[in-house]
Amino acid sequence: MEMACILLQASASPLRQVSVARQRGVVTVLMAISLLALLVMVGLALDTGNIMINKTRLQNAVDAAALAAAKRFDEMGNAASATDEAKNVFLLNATANGNTALKEAWKSGAGSIQLEVKYSTTLPPFTSNTTQGPYVRVRASGFQVDTWLVHLVGVEHATLSTSAVAGPQPVSTVHNPVPLMVCGDPAAGEGNHWGYTLNQVVVLKNSDTSCGSAVGKGNFQLLALGGTGADQVRNNLAGGFDQPVSAGSTVLTEPGNVVGPVLQGLNTRFGSYQGSMHGLEAIYPPDVIIDQQPNPGLSTQCVSGQQRIKLGSKEITSSNIDELYNYSDYTSDLANPAVYDYQPHSNSGIGAYDRRMLAVPVVNCENTSGGRGSVPVLGFGCFWLLQPILKGGSSSYIYGEFVEECAVSGSGGAGTGSLDGPHIIVLYNDPLGTGS
Repeated sequence: MEMACILLQASASPLRQVSVARQRGVVTVLMAISLLALLVMVGLALDTGNIMINKTRLQNAVDAAALAAAKRFDEMGNAASATDEAKNVFLLNATANGNTALKEAWKSGAGSIQLEVKYSTTLPPFTSNTTQGPYVRVRASGFQVDTWLVHLVGVEHATLSTSAVAGPQPVSTVHNPVPLMVCGDPAAGEGNHWGYTLNQVVVLKNSDTSCGSAVGKGNFQLLALGGTGADQVRNNLAGGFDQPVSAGSTVLTEPGNVVGPVLQGLNTRFGSYQGSMHGLEAIYPPDVIIDQQPNPGLSTQCVSGQQRIKLGSKEITSSNIDELYNYSDYTSDLANPAVYDYQPHSNSGIGAYDRRMLAVPVVNCENTSGGRGSVPVLGFGCFWLLQPILKGGSSSYIYGEFVEECAVSGSGGAGTGSLDGPHIIVLYNDPLGTGS
């Protein structure tokens, strides 16, 4: 009996060894499969992260291109120039340090990344056309990002595309108004521009309060923005003020004619740098076009107790403003850089677009008092400078042509709505984009 047990035990040992060997083989196979699955999961995570990083970089480049194109279209009204600007800015961002994959894809050429720029007069919906803005869509497609580890399972690359829409948005808060004011009619309301009409020639700064002036005695339509005194007025007229002023707030008047500082500050916009403005072209650039009125220029005469703006002996109104070099002429000339007086920074010059465009507070002058006083802001008007200040003393008037819209530094916009008045350029939600 004891011998039988010994034999039985001896005969069971090889079977157990075979079973263990088989189990070890199965475990090895399972481990190999698990490692492969883990490798694929890690590879998928790494490749997904890489793809998302490059998608973000592509979106950033497209966003920048759309904003640049919308800004250029807003400045010039020229789709060809705006499209060139979109491509230049996209290229600048695509080839920046850190954008390795995007940079290499762009350099590879052969249409590996396609950039499409389209325009629309409405938003929403965005209705594509070739030349009419002000809304711009930039779309980039065909960006291939090579995979790393999931390449092993047959996924060689991911092809990315995205788009962005940019355009103007009206604002009620302006960060760069000039220290001037014009009187508005509260009853007319914002929808009727507080009584101003398109192409109307308006005195933005008076120099003779004895004729039809609606502001208090001692005031010449100047404002104290960010501080008081002649130096503050000079710098602010040159464009040095950058603080928010909102419709519904109040502003202080700056009493006195302040002739010299007003001339020195405003005329930088026409390329004239006198007094303490000398050598400040880099800070206060001239407009790219400084064409003005033929000699002797615009003047103001008092007729029956009312101011009349004249060129020589002819009174100028919105109906005959085409006899002046006006905003319409300016926008037409912007399409031809060959006629610029100063090339813009983008073309290695010192000029800037729309330096002659001013966002002027429209105030309620009904209770304006003499000396320094507070006046309520109804809103803002866009006025294009018709000429520099030509003389001092009682001839130091500032003349502007009322236009319906202008780009500003501002905030507080919502939606698209009417584009009358000041606006900023912003990105809008684009249903064709995934990151805008």
